[in-house]
Amino acid sequence: MLDEEELHALAEDIREHGLRQPVVLDATGRILDGKNRLRACEIAGVEPEYITYEGDDARAYVLSVNSRRRHLTKGQLAMIAASACSVSEHAGRSETEQTARSVSEQTGLSIGRIGQARTVLRHAPDLVDGVISGAVSLDDAYKAAREAKAQADSAESQLARLRVEDPQLADRVVEGELTVQGAWAERKARLEEDLRQRRVATNLLCEVLPALAQIRGSRTFAQYDPELAPPGRAVTREVIEHAATALAEIAAVWKDRDLP
Repeated sequence: MLDEEELHALAEDIREHGLRQPVVLDATGRILDGKNRLRACEIAGVEPEYITYEGDDARAYVLSVNSRRRHLTKGQLAMIAASACSVSEHAGRSETEQTARSVSEQTGLSIGRIGQARTVLRHAPDLVDGVISGAVSLDDAYKAAREAKAQADSAESQLARLRVEDPQLADRVVEGELTVQGAWAERKARLEEDLRQRRVATNLLCEVLPALAQIRGSRTFAQYDPELAPPGRAVTREVIEHAATALAEIAAVWKDRDLP
């Protein structure tokens, strides 16, 4: 990609002399050659002309016109090559391996360099134009792409773990209601609230039941005086019935949980 000064110079030339070389498209309308010319036409207010590439190897065409047009670093050429790669399949080889080998043979670039460019294309697409223009080195873009890939892999791993621990939250992530980080934050809050409630319940039972157990057989309850009961805490027959029911329910839970 041209820098702003070069782009405006091209726009001025197109405004004065017209577009000398049409923008080249493939059969699907994707731009194979002429992104700068198209942008310059937009700046100049000139209607661009288009032609459709009629050959059978669009990738080779893109590599050819770009490599002839100006001196490029290997990183720039690798990025152009990766951008030009079309989807193809060959028996016994993965698409990535076949395409990388083919482009390597055409350009003389190493497969490793082309692989770095493909990683940038997949995981840091916003840096592609910067690499092609020379504003960003392929090495720097590749480093950023690896970091982005690691973050994506981490997010996928966290989502898989969330599916096991809390499927409902995982579904909300998939539906776009929550981010993975937001879902884990909500789960953490739920777990903390659950722990708080269990702590309150445990403290309450540990205060009430041992004290109740201590008066068994002591006839302490026979000394109960309703006139001395604190306001709102009088022990009535109804309260005793509810307490008995609660004790039976507690005993059932302890049995189910096999607690001592």
